Formats: sequence, C-alpha cells, structure tokens
Amino acid sequence: MRRRSIEVNVGGVRVGGSAPVVVQAMTNTDTADAAATAAQAAALARAGSELVRVTVNTEAAARAVPETAARMRDAGCAAPLIGDFHYNGHLLLAQHPACAAALAKYRINPGNADIGRKDYANFRTLIELALEHGKPVRIGVNWGSLDQALLTRMMDANAKAAEPKPAKEVMLEAIVASALESAAAAETIGLGQERIILSAKLSGVQDLIEVYRRLAARCAYPLHLGLTEAGMGTKGVVASTAAMAVLLQEGIGDTIRVSLTPAPNGDRCDEVRVAQQILQSLELRAFTPQVTACPGCGRTTSTFFQAMAEQIEGHIRARMPEWKEARPGVETMTVAVRGCVVNGPGESRQANLGISLPGTFEAPKAPVYVDGRLYTTLHGEGLAQEFIEILEQYVVSNYRQR
Repeated sequence: MRRRSIEVNVGGVRVGGSAPVVVQAMTNTDTADAAATAAQAAALARAGSELVRVTVNTEAAARAVPETAARMRDAGCAAPLIGDFHYNGHLLLAQHPACAAALAKYRINPGNADIGRKDYANFRTLIELALEHGKPVRIGVNWGSLDQALLTRMMDANAKAAEPKPAKEVMLEAIVASALESAAAAETIGLGQERIILSAKLSGVQDLIEVYRRLAARCAYPLHLGLTEAGMGTKGVVASTAAMAVLLQEGIGDTIRVSLTPAPNGDRCDEVRVAQQILQSLELRAFTPQVTACPGCGRTTSTFFQAMAEQIEGHIRARMPEWKEARPGVETMTVAVRGCVVNGPGESRQANLGISLPGTFEAPKAPVYVDGRLYTTLHGEGLAQEFIEILEQYVVSNYRQR
C-alpha cells in the first residue's frame, strides 16, 4: 500500500497523493547552451522523463532558461522544467525573474543555501521567490552537503549524552532533521505543505533505506527517491534498484530518479529507462511491452534466440511512440522468447504472445502461443519477421485505436 502523502502540482504533473510514481531525469549539458539543453531535455522527455531538471548555477545559465523552455515547447515537449540551485540560487532567481517564471519547480539544498547559519537569509529569499512566482520547491538534503552547523550541534549534544550514539547514527538523523526543519521553516515563511517535496539522498543503499523510512514515518510531504552518485554501468543500476525497490515496495516514494554516471558519449536516456523498468518490474506502472527471454544454456548453443529477442525489443521500441498515442493499453502486453523445449512451451503460454524456439538437437519448429493457446507453428529462416507480423496483428486486434 502506498504511503499517504500530500499532492503537489509541478507544472501540471501530479506528484504524491493518489498520483502514480513520477519518473524524472536531469540534463548534463551546459545550461547556458539553450539549444543543447533543450534538445537533451526533449530526448529525456521522449524516453519517458515526466519532469526534467537542469542545473542553474551561473547568470548565463539563468538567462538561457526561458529560451530552453521555449525551445522545448516548440519541439512538442511538455515535460515541466525544474531548476537545480546551490549557493547562489537566491541571487539568480531574484536577478532573473524570467528564469524564475519559466521554471516549474525549484530544487534547493538547505546545506548549500545557509539554513542553520546566520539568519537563514538566503533560504528565506529562495522561499519568498517561490511564493512570488507561485512555484513548488523540493528541499533536497544530500549527505555530501549536509548543513554543517546542524550536524555540529547534534554531534555536540550526542557527545554530552549519557549513552552517546555512533557518529553514523547521528549523521543519518541529522539528514532527516535537516529536511524536516527546513520544510518547517519554509512553512513558517508562508509556503504551503502542498508546495513542498522532500528528498534526502545518500550513496549507501542501506543508509538511504533507513533515512527514507524515518522521513516517511514523520511527515506527509511527497518524497523524491534517488541514490546520489550511484555510479556507472552495472553498479549504478543495481545499487539504485536495490535501494529504491525496497522503499517502493513499502509504499515509500512519489517520484524517482536513477542517477547513473554515463559512459563517455553515453545515452543520458538510460537513466530514464532504468527508472521505468524499476517501476514496471514492481508492477507499479506500465510503460512498454515487456519482453522476457531465455538466458541460454547448453541446450541453446545457437545465438538465434538472442538475436530474435533483441530484434523484437528493437521493433517494440521503434513502434511504441505510435502505439502509445494510438493504442492505449499496449504498454501492458507481455512477450516471451524461449530457447528450448524445457520451459519454452509452458512459459510462452504465460505471456500474451510467446514463441518457443528449437534448442540443440530439437525438431526445427517453433510453436507460437497467443493468450495461452497454440496459435501456429513456424518453420524456416523467416521466424523473426513472421513472429513480428503476428505481434503487429495482435496489437491491432487487442488494443483499440483511439
């Protein structure tokens, strides 16, 4: 069961409440380059990012934001644009009102604003600007930029306690306290609960799970999930999945980002696809037909089934933009490609559409199952294309055109 949270409207996208978990991503272009940033933002949105965040760290970046937003609209991209602010956000938003107006949400880090130091003037300015422009705010605490004044006070208090807690425990509690105290301060300034989202990002899987469990138990704000600095490749994917899957299964989390370090010239959209797959694997949302395939063993010395599974996945990816618009419900379809007789027929019957390919020394035939029943048996070298034609027929027959 999903944790109950307050609903926040972010540029027309519902976050929290009864809304589905929202996928978001962040550009890695120079935000001052409006053309490049808008192009990447549009690509992320096409891949399925429902919110797109950009760094706003310089005056040039702030000046470029309105043009970026306009270019996104011109490209048919409706994903709200979020500004990520650190250190000088209070200055940039105040000096560039067109930037403040073009953004759908501000992301601020209390440890990098000045909350807990002096008179909280910068943090107050950020919240007042959000009020002036009618924008929601994500108050995002990161373990690497935790409010040091708050942490010092809590460490000092712990040292004086009769039974001091381990330093790590104090740090985890300081992260939670920073998020909650910052949200309370924002409310005192005048920002309503319906315009506050919280996050508390760490790099350790178990630490992240613990901190979010505490936040979920102590507030009703929507929570943004993400393992910060997750890493590259398999490590980043597995660590992010391990952390977020546990929390999402417990009903914690209203919006997610998978923070993957891309390979040189890698596809930034990978982080969107991983986030979608986490949600779809947990059966929380459906984004695209799922293709399951045999892992291969000594019975499947041919690589044909691997190539066929890849070809089918590629066909589905290519067709999804059109199907998504014209064939609602197609994203729930399941397709199975199996490599031998051991589990092939039985598992193929479990999918909407399945094919059981012949393994080594098996008869050269491939039964095709549609919704659990034998539909036909294919032979010869054109198996893949024939199966794709059956797939196309199934989509037309089972998912009504708008």
